[in-house]
Amino acid sequence: MRVDAFDFDLPEELIALRPARPRDAARLLCVPAEGPFDDLQVRDLPELLEPGDLLILNDTAVIPARLAGRRLAREEGGPEVRVEATLIERLDGARWLALARPGRKLRVGDRLRFGGEGEACFLDMLEASVEAKGEGGAITLAFAFEGSVLDEAIRARGAMPLPPYIAAKRAPDGEDSTDYQTIYAAHAGAVAAPTAGLHFTDELLDRLASRGIERRFVTLHVGAGTFLPVKGETTEAHVMHAEWGEVSPETAEAINETRRRGGRLVAVGTTALRILESAADASGTVRPFSGKTDIFITPGYRFRAIDRLLTNFHLPRSTLFMLVSAFCGLERMQAAYAHAIEKRYRFYSYGDASLLAPATPSLRPE
Repeated sequence: MRVDAFDFDLPEELIALRPARPRDAARLLCVPAEGPFDDLQVRDLPELLEPGDLLILNDTAVIPARLAGRRLAREEGGPEVRVEATLIERLDGARWLALARPGRKLRVGDRLRFGGEGEACFLDMLEASVEAKGEGGAITLAFAFEGSVLDEAIRARGAMPLPPYIAAKRAPDGEDSTDYQTIYAAHAGAVAAPTAGLHFTDELLDRLASRGIERRFVTLHVGAGTFLPVKGETTEAHVMHAEWGEVSPETAEAINETRRRGGRLVAVGTTALRILESAADASGTVRPFSGKTDIFITPGYRFRAIDRLLTNFHLPRSTLFMLVSAFCGLERMQAAYAHAIEKRYRFYSYGDASLLAPATPSLRPE
């Protein structure tokens, strides 16, 4: 399909720079398979689901992956240069793939220092060398530390990697360290938040549980490429980024048992949906899964594991808008987004949410 079929105009002022407070006060657009849309709030979610439904949430934790520092002077002379590196994929215990700015001023062998001079604590002198360079500012960093020591150093020196459409308007601050993390984050490794989960509060989870709506967790470490627009002219030309994820045997069994007794599976976010669809076989049974997935869902895809989707509002021409268009139908999503823009919903990571029903009454295999 042509990528421009997934384009739309979005007023810049609808891009949310801060989340709703409290989290579940965010607006919720309910999109049934047909008929009018309902303008609600996330805190209405328990009344929109049924006892016996199962929420699937992504428990990845965002790491403070944005590092500010400088390129040290080279042996042949020349000044130090300020640099910023955003970690996007861990390669091993000491090496990360990163996006650097300004990448053009870096070359293989350069030493980078993230932190202050003259500090006694090693955490304030995190160093790495540029091991390799790729396209678009991509570099491979080999750090002086590894394993848990490196993790601690990154936590001490890094900032939350806010999406570029927020970071271009303001710098990360102390509020983002909690705002850009779900309340149930458990497994560090993401460099972008599973944003649908940002709307949940302890009170909302308690109300869902009291209504008989259970929850289980999967893990997908969200990568920086998740929210980027597709640059090619067709979806077929796009190469999807890979992300590591896991569905435990216990979670897989709970999902399959929910389906056997007629309950609905509700994915909280496109990341939870993607890992579940990666773990589901042709019959719709979800198997235990651990590894990378580069699943790319566009209209025409036959969903196997999900009955409802809670998700935020996504970028034009993005893989995520393609995914929700596959789930609901492109025309239906175009109408829903037009409604959201008209009603001044807030978009993207800190924005409002939608609860989507599939284009057909049931997507389950016969």
